[in-house]
Amino acid sequence: MVGSYVPDGMAISDWVTSQARGITAFYDIDTPVTLSRLEQGLDYLSAAMIPRFDLYLSFSGGPVPQMIEENYGSPLARVLYCSADTKLYAPRQAERKWSLGYLGTYSDDRQPVLEELLLAPAQALPTEQFVVAGAQYPEHIVWPDNLTRIEHLTPQHHPTFYSEQRFTLNATRSDMRALGFSPSVRLFEAAACGTPIISDRWPGIDTIFEPSSEILIASAPNEVVEILRDMPEERRRAIAENARKRVLADHTSEHRAQQLETYYLEASAQRHLKSKRLPEIRPVQVAEL
Repeated sequence: MVGSYVPDGMAISDWVTSQARGITAFYDIDTPVTLSRLEQGLDYLSAAMIPRFDLYLSFSGGPVPQMIEENYGSPLARVLYCSADTKLYAPRQAERKWSLGYLGTYSDDRQPVLEELLLAPAQALPTEQFVVAGAQYPEHIVWPDNLTRIEHLTPQHHPTFYSEQRFTLNATRSDMRALGFSPSVRLFEAAACGTPIISDRWPGIDTIFEPSSEILIASAPNEVVEILRDMPEERRRAIAENARKRVLADHTSEHRAQQLETYYLEASAQRHLKSKRLPEIRPVQVAEL
């Protein structure tokens, strides 16, 4: 298996697909970016390389795997979403310090969502407390006075960080939002920690969590403000519990391992069937002169 963003990925993929005897797979952990830039050229994958892998594992679901098969000739493309390790990500006993928080590094195409769905609500609710954790944010950003900035948060502190928020924000990159069906790992990890999620809107989010029941969708600052100001605590807890149940039922590391085994068997059966269909090559008898 070769992953996206692997250094010397093209050379490694060429060697793997020409030398490996078993099933070969490409695991694309950023399918929206790959598909949007494939024609311009990538360091780790080319369109011509896709058909050479027995299996293409896509970060994006919905119609995307079929599109990879039809448009790029993949013999077998299947979705393999991110997941939450529920041994690490679980509810923690912690003081709820913040009404709304966000965890993620800076991104140009994600910043407008953060400004609209977190910074603007923070300005509108000056008596509430907000938090943004993550690195690489430009110095010119003006943070509201009621917002705490955390430059770096190690993964071992993520569960406690989520548990310290009443709600957490999911902000989606533009490529992921445009393609749809591309849930961030943060969605599953936050839900596993029992923190209700407010997310921007994108195609396919309703196939991951049920809106209003397991996740809250917002498109404007006033919608976030209304959630933070008016939602009863009983409903907030119910949404968090419903989302956690969904993760435990569909999105754990164990689920992904089982899916990977299923895809391997599917690819093996497909390769076996293909080999049986190949015409037998008979030796040519050359008559003596």
